[in-house]
Amino acid sequence: MKLLALLLLALSFADVGAQTAAPPPVTAVTAFSFEDVELLDGPFRQAMLRNADYLLSLDPDRLLHNTRQYAGLPPKAPRYGGWESTGVGGHILGHFLTAASQQYATTRDPRFLKRIDYIVSELALCQKAYGDGYVGALPPVELATLRGFGKGIVNMKDPETFVGGAWAPWYTEHKVLNGLKDAWILAGNTQARDVALRLADWFGDMTARLSPGQLQAMLEVEQGGVVDVLAELSALSGNPRYMETARRFRHRAILDPLLAGRDELPGRHANTQIPKIIGEARAYEVTGDADSRRIAENFWDVVVHHHSYVMGGNSYDEHFFKEEETPSHIGACSAETCNTYNMLKLTEHIFSWEPREECADYYERALYNDILASQEPKRGMFAYFMSLEPGLFRTFSTPYDSFWCCVGTGIENHTRYGKAIYFHGAGDLYVNLFIPSRLTWPGKGFVLEQTTDYPSDGVVRLRVLSEPVGSVVIRVRCPGWASGTVAFDLNGSPLHVAGVPGTYAELKHPWRKGDCITVRIPMAVRSEAMPGAPDRVAFLFGPVVLAGDLGAEPTSGTVPYTNNQRANLDATPVAVPVLVRGSAPLESCVTRLADRRLEFHFSGLSAPVGIVLRPFWEMPYSRYNVYWKLAAGAETETPRAPSRI
Repeated sequence: MKLLALLLLALSFADVGAQTAAPPPVTAVTAFSFEDVELLDGPFRQAMLRNADYLLSLDPDRLLHNTRQYAGLPPKAPRYGGWESTGVGGHILGHFLTAASQQYATTRDPRFLKRIDYIVSELALCQKAYGDGYVGALPPVELATLRGFGKGIVNMKDPETFVGGAWAPWYTEHKVLNGLKDAWILAGNTQARDVALRLADWFGDMTARLSPGQLQAMLEVEQGGVVDVLAELSALSGNPRYMETARRFRHRAILDPLLAGRDELPGRHANTQIPKIIGEARAYEVTGDADSRRIAENFWDVVVHHHSYVMGGNSYDEHFFKEEETPSHIGACSAETCNTYNMLKLTEHIFSWEPREECADYYERALYNDILASQEPKRGMFAYFMSLEPGLFRTFSTPYDSFWCCVGTGIENHTRYGKAIYFHGAGDLYVNLFIPSRLTWPGKGFVLEQTTDYPSDGVVRLRVLSEPVGSVVIRVRCPGWASGTVAFDLNGSPLHVAGVPGTYAELKHPWRKGDCITVRIPMAVRSEAMPGAPDRVAFLFGPVVLAGDLGAEPTSGTVPYTNNQRANLDATPVAVPVLVRGSAPLESCVTRLADRRLEFHFSGLSAPVGIVLRPFWEMPYSRYNVYWKLAAGAETETPRAPSRI
């Protein structure tokens, strides 16, 4: 199957008029393809299956309603509600194509391929109806705005809004173009290739007449990952025109300070910026432009180390803020999930250039405590904000009347869990994440199965199911948070390799079928202070953020599901007790209740009493607290005013 896909891909390149060869690879390691990694039973596979059921419940004709209507073709089914009935209607269609393509590439489930092929055929019909290469679901105002660009007209109402009220039209078009690209590459649909490249040509036509000043004004409005997808299409097709178009979307007001090493992100809309940086990362890989790499690395460093909460997310009410202002930005609209989706994509690029354990530590933290936590476990619904308001709860979407941006990225999140577990070089295999899975390395004939109850415990087993052709060095991540040296056994005998936290252990052996590596990662409770507030701390066990369970929130008209992501921002938090510490180390005051479950309680403190701490991701229906106030005497933290925006 994979050989056939590669053959089709090679043949497709001959049809697009390739003009230049791609530059030499600039990556040190590469992620495996979706089809190379199979998730085994565990929380991530369960989340993937819930998401698959939700994807299959969506009606392609309802997703296509706007596309057909605005192309002058009669819709076949009613449109969905929520954001799908607004100016960004159609963004979910693009996300759906990507999610379905990733799910198909991973599982080869024909139900997803059937939906992909049908949607692409409908988009081809609509593109033909328009006649100039455009296809999408933009309402008349949004489409007229983009067509105005093609005439050399950019009319700004204010620095972030177009005249007429067009709502981020490039953002929506990016989702459609990216979905078509993924249908082509991941699902092997060559019609998607044709539609995608014609649409990419249209992107070029609509921006070719704009002056540098007009382009920079246009780029103040959110445009999604346009640079990323155009750079990718340039690499896939060998046509430099798409890279030339991508460069028109480089927003100097964001990129220039980052290139100079300055952090000017506070006040900026976070998820408008992160995809721009992913675009720089892909541009570096396509062109070798060192400035693009420097921008991406500087941004990653600034956001991860100075703009992120303990669970790996970032932003307050969708905007970056100064690190020292974190105490005033712990609320119901902390940590937009879309941001973390994009930060993980960026991290994959950064890691591939220089495989640093620090990147994998961040990826793991955000994956467990933000992405996994964003899925509601009964119906597979999605959280927009990952509330950190003390004493509040999480809010989830409805199945068919929400369709927020975080629903779009959400349906992709749970189809790509296998993407960053393993990376490889020519003869090196990096084991980055400890997730039950089976890896097949086609070029080596190497099959490795990983089983573990992690993070309930730190024991991981890697079993060779098929020995490799040639030598393979297995490099196992020793997490920076590990409470001691990571130990290794091979077939029951100790392996004398360095297992220093914050490094990769290097395992060299003539691997044979049946070999079993046992990894033992020491795990303990630790605390992290809130930036700007040393008297507020969060607790973690290994990679897992622990939250205090303050009781279930009763079901209501907006709990746990609502079509308005802001419906519960004004809910009144319950009181949260402070931690009254003594002379003992703070971490020693959090004690595990059971060996096999991640449940903890406070001990050795005069207050609070009776609160159980559990993984943040396991508390979808409870009121909770993550950051705890430290005090010298017993008191209760006064609930803050509702988080009105």
